[in-house]
Amino acid sequence: MSLDDGRPAAPTTSTSIVVLTLARQVETELGAALAPLDLTVSRLGLLGHIAAVPGISFSDLARMSGITVQSVHAAVKALAGAGLVRDHTARAGSASAIEVTPGGARLLEAARAAVAEVDERLFGAAADPIRRQVGDAVRAAFAGEGG
Repeated sequence: MSLDDGRPAAPTTSTSIVVLTLARQVETELGAALAPLDLTVSRLGLLGHIAAVPGISFSDLARMSGITVQSVHAAVKALAGAGLVRDHTARAGSASAIEVTPGGARLLEAARAAVAEVDERLFGAAADPIRRQVGDAVRAAFAGEGG
């Protein structure tokens, strides 16, 4: 497409591309904020799920996190090795009893503060007005979702 004067027309804005671009910016900001805590966004997600659902199964944790059960086992093993969770699972195939340790709970609180700072910077009162609108819309859309 081109304008009458021969210049190309501006491309049609794709909602998917805009959301994806914003998501990448948010992930980059969150990654930088969580790095001093030795956390990644996905590791924080796993830790948060374990804290929210004590005794969660590896299968449910995989489903909630969007990763394979094998990846969850490896991640939980790493979290346990770092002293952030305890895995009281007696043997393979038995019911899970994964829980956050006191150290994991302290790390989650520090991470929540870091995430709140990113939220404020990207979507708060001093943010770009369009980003504030996006933040308001997302919070409103998920207000009844318990988060």
